[in-house]
Amino acid sequence: MAWTKYQRFLALMMVVTGSINTLSTKWADQMESKGSDGNVRKFEHPFLQAAAMFLGEILCLLTFKFIYWRNRNGGENHLIQGSQNFNPFILMPAAMFDLIGTSIMYIGLTLTYASSFQMFRGSIIIFVAILSTTFLDRIIVKREWIGIGTVILGLMIVGATDAIYQSSSESKGRNSLITGDLLIIVAQVISACQMVYEEKYVSGLNIPPLQAVGWEGVFGFSVLSVLLVIFYWIPAPPHFDHNARGTVEDVVDGLVQIGNNPLLLVAIMGTIVSIAFFNFAGISVTKEMSATTRMVLDSVRTFVIWMVSLAVSWQVFHWQHLIGFAALILGMCEYNGILPKCWPRRVETEDQDQVVNTEADRLEEA
Repeated sequence: MAWTKYQRFLALMMVVTGSINTLSTKWADQMESKGSDGNVRKFEHPFLQAAAMFLGEILCLLTFKFIYWRNRNGGENHLIQGSQNFNPFILMPAAMFDLIGTSIMYIGLTLTYASSFQMFRGSIIIFVAILSTTFLDRIIVKREWIGIGTVILGLMIVGATDAIYQSSSESKGRNSLITGDLLIIVAQVISACQMVYEEKYVSGLNIPPLQAVGWEGVFGFSVLSVLLVIFYWIPAPPHFDHNARGTVEDVVDGLVQIGNNPLLLVAIMGTIVSIAFFNFAGISVTKEMSATTRMVLDSVRTFVIWMVSLAVSWQVFHWQHLIGFAALILGMCEYNGILPKCWPRRVETEDQDQVVNTEADRLEEA
């Protein structure tokens, strides 16, 4: 069935804002600005950037409250449909998983390419599947195992390309790329824990998704604000101490750098606004179309991020990345059961194909 104009608008919004979210964060990492000690250095403040992401999620809660207020006299809107009879603190563990995973991802992003960052985020389906069999008693069917294996192959190709093919024109060192890629994979393990927790303890409460994302933003930002004060005094290990005080996070130095570079402020605002619109678009796409459509669009934004990174010379083209990207997309499509029925390995029964993969509903962020 053909998409309506509204559905096409949602799809475009999801791809554009999702791409802007990753690219604006990487753009900030590429910029230099004068810090609190008067020295000019690159902006490397992953925890401050994570706080900006949580601010964007809080905007989702404000959006929910506004829509809820507009419809207080009996109007209907699918974005606010759901139960209000829940304790918001049930979302606290999910927010903590989000906090840890996002912070690690942003550290990894400072060390590797934006395209590799987005591609390695696809590894989350591997860990969600493994954790689901353990904690949700889910049975992974043959089609899904084939998809997981294909995703692993694609990740191996991307990782090997980052590790092996280096040239004098590339700014990233081999150790930096490997470390960054590994950190992103570790972050996906934590994000998978978040998804499994949400499915086990949150999905049955019928909380409106926009509200759930917003509350996770509130909890994540509140805890991270306290941690930023603690990190201000903790010395960082070598290679991670690129701020005025050489600590885990120097939030004062980061804010001074933002104040001294208007473009840096634009990049941070891009992260905040884009994550809010991306969450809104992603939730709407899932409701208006399907979770598999959301997954396909997420793959499209990976391609957009890769193309932009090549265009602005953030990385050098390697044809092996193209093969790895193709394997990742093929694997995710097979895992989600959206390849044509003539695909030779589609051998499961219709009943097996009905296994619900609600983790796909949450494949997101910023």
